[in-house]
Amino acid sequence: MESLTEYTNEYKKQMEKGCIQKAYQGLMSYVMALRNYFKDKYPDYFVSGNIYYGYMDMTYFSFSPQSLKERNLKVAIIFIHEKFGFEVWLSGYNRNVQKQYWQLFKESGWKKYRIVPQDKGVDSILEHTVVDNPDFGDRDKLTAEIEKGALEFIADIEEFLSIH
Repeated sequence: MESLTEYTNEYKKQMEKGCIQKAYQGLMSYVMALRNYFKDKYPDYFVSGNIYYGYMDMTYFSFSPQSLKERNLKVAIIFIHEKFGFEVWLSGYNRNVQKQYWQLFKESGWKKYRIVPQDKGVDSILEHTVVDNPDFGDRDKLTAEIEKGALEFIADIEEFLSIH
């Protein structure tokens, strides 16, 4: 493994080029616009007031219908920097809720979405990739893809929970 000095020297070189700052600012601007789009278009949903900007690992906001919020569940729309894609995650408002619903999904044998192993530090129950390698050149199309994927994910979870 390289040392922190080697990593920071490379980081400095990349920062001097200026591309990382512009790309990061553009990505964060898009995520903020996406959050605002969901907040405006879906006033009955809970959309978090803030965006979690992360440590260049993930950036996300929550977007949850009342039906999930009442169960202490939330959906997050996440940009995963390393994978360079958008995902939706189902999470609990705390570890006990998360464990309860994780067991429900796991024991049911449901395989529609990835059930995440519940290791220490895991923040999700289910995960689903909605857009791999997004094209930021057509933001309207990208937003529509994310919206469609998030709404389908939520509908599938609501349907599952209505049965179980």
